[in-house]
Amino acid sequence: MPIYHKLGKIPPKKHTQFEKSTGGFFYEELFGTIGFEGMSSLLYHHHRPTQVKEILESQDVSPKIAIDKSITSRKLVGFNIEKNDDYLASRVPLLVNKDLHIGLAAPTTSLTNYFYKNADADELLFIHKGSGRLRTMLGNIIFESGDYLVIPRGMIYQIEFNSTDNRLLFVESFHPIYTPKRYRNHFGQMEEHAPFCERDYKLPMELEIHDRLGDFLIKIKKQNTLHSVVYASHPFDVVGWDGYNFPWGFSIHNFEPITGRIHQPPPVHQTFQTSAFVVCSFCPRMYDYHPKAIPAPYNHSNIDSDEVLYYVAGDFMSRNDIAQGHISLHPGGIPHGPHPGAMERSIGKTETHELAVMIDTFRPLMLTEEAMKIDDGKYYKSWI
Repeated sequence: MPIYHKLGKIPPKKHTQFEKSTGGFFYEELFGTIGFEGMSSLLYHHHRPTQVKEILESQDVSPKIAIDKSITSRKLVGFNIEKNDDYLASRVPLLVNKDLHIGLAAPTTSLTNYFYKNADADELLFIHKGSGRLRTMLGNIIFESGDYLVIPRGMIYQIEFNSTDNRLLFVESFHPIYTPKRYRNHFGQMEEHAPFCERDYKLPMELEIHDRLGDFLIKIKKQNTLHSVVYASHPFDVVGWDGYNFPWGFSIHNFEPITGRIHQPPPVHQTFQTSAFVVCSFCPRMYDYHPKAIPAPYNHSNIDSDEVLYYVAGDFMSRNDIAQGHISLHPGGIPHGPHPGAMERSIGKTETHELAVMIDTFRPLMLTEEAMKIDDGKYYKSWI
């Protein structure tokens, strides 16, 4: 971000009495990160947000690591991830380290019978297939195919899908997710050279207000454990809020690619940043226009990062035998580049319609047991 936003009713001065017209007070909550120094919002609840009635079972959801050290390039066939009725159970972590978990999900039904909170990580959801509504305590966001949804840690939410055919790429980041710093001025506004701007954001616009007491099940993920907690009031009882810490969305189709006379390096595609990894969007664009241009990327050595590419649509010009839903992993320590024939095929081409999400991590990734089940086992030899 950062961008200021507000919804509903708030008092004229923060940390002051906010009386109900029917008597009594609304209850203020500071929703922030990085202690009291990060981005935050002030929320006003009908009921105290601290009323825990019961703490029920806890479930270990730690990723099961199959390979913790590897230099093998891999192709994971993502659409082989099985569909699941339960939203959380459908989320399958594939590539993980201490900074993030990368995974896929294929939920067939909406999350409506309980609420969910990730207390450890910001979540980035990429909607490959499907549409619906993200419902949160700070308002709702309508989403569709191609949307990124950024959900700050600690945000209580549910998610509704319009069909049973849904495919999601998800990232759980243990570091805050921001827009790239080099695209923002010192006030935080997106600059003129940025490939997107604040007009492109999908902000929460519909504020649900439920003034209800009862038993409300919230599943809270903390330290790779899913805790089931019963709250005494409806989590969506916020009558108003303002600040900088809230869920938001952005469509990959609103990313405006930066092009040039010769091949541009991957950072021009950057969409999000953290201190531990970056996320880039490869979108349809005109190719390089130097008379001797080679549109295909040059070979490069992955020394400082592992590169993950999730293929969304189109013909990815630098790869052979790649389809929707595939994930390629190019680990640090070994060069990679266009597949045989890809460089030659790209010469003379004027545009590409490829669509993909790239995640570059600054620490090595480990592969889970679920990742190995969908590994094609031969991708590392595909440059021969």
